[in-house]
Amino acid sequence: MKIVVASGNKAKLREIAQIFQGYEIVSMQEAGFTDDIEENGSTFEENALIKARAVSRALGVNALADDSGICVEALGGAPGVHSARFCGRHGDDAANNALLLEKLKDVPQDRHRAYFESCVALCFADGREITASGRTYGRILEKAEGEGGFGYDPLFYSDELGMSFGLASAEEKNAVSHRGKALAALAEKLKGMKL
Repeated sequence: MKIVVASGNKAKLREIAQIFQGYEIVSMQEAGFTDDIEENGSTFEENALIKARAVSRALGVNALADDSGICVEALGGAPGVHSARFCGRHGDDAANNALLLEKLKDVPQDRHRAYFESCVALCFADGREITASGRTYGRILEKAEGEGGFGYDPLFYSDELGMSFGLASAEEKNAVSHRGKALAALAEKLKGMKL
């Protein structure tokens, strides 16, 4: 089955293709979708559905979207759905990380608990929709560790891995990540559907 991913983020696209094997994964740009999609939902699920619906309806294809972010306990769950544009600009990882560290600089390390959350939505060309979510728990480090991953990965210490996502290999991260868990749950739901 061919699935068009509603994202322009190359790192996220690569991660989805690594995790969601057995399907032909194509970026929305490759499929011919170049419009901007306004992510104005208040939850990860709402934003994932907004993106997947936009691409699916415009192109008449099966479209997959992920919306994800980091939720920090001491910040009341922020940046949450605003993770990619926390600093005010979309996708500026360095500025987002710097702002997160700035906001936590006077917060004791034991209050740096955080989790990554991902919701994935798959909208079929025939109008059916399914969603699944995943979380991974850890804490925010006082400084970046490692060069791997993207986004907040170098600042996120994974409880399951015992290291930052920035130090983990793609395989290690995908085995425990929020996106990996969400995509695995989605794949399970797909097994029970008539495609």
